[in-house]
Amino acid sequence: MYTKRQFKKLGPQFIYMKPVATADLPAEVQEEAGEIEVLFAVHNTKGEQVAVVADPAVASHLADQHQMQLVTLH
Repeated sequence: MYTKRQFKKLGPQFIYMKPVATADLPAEVQEEAGEIEVLFAVHNTKGEQVAVVADPAVASHLADQHQMQLVTLH
């Protein structure tokens, strides 16, 4: 596990995800999510959101496809 400060120093090939309430997202995302109540926002080391996925396994798969590593923050 990394702290946010440590994570920022890792470099661009690392990402993390965090759960986000679907109700807090834009209307078009809520529409696409259907009845899913929680999605996962994927962020890079700069804190920029790069994706929103329905399942942590999807985030892991995307990371692998883009030669990135999904890490845990605390």
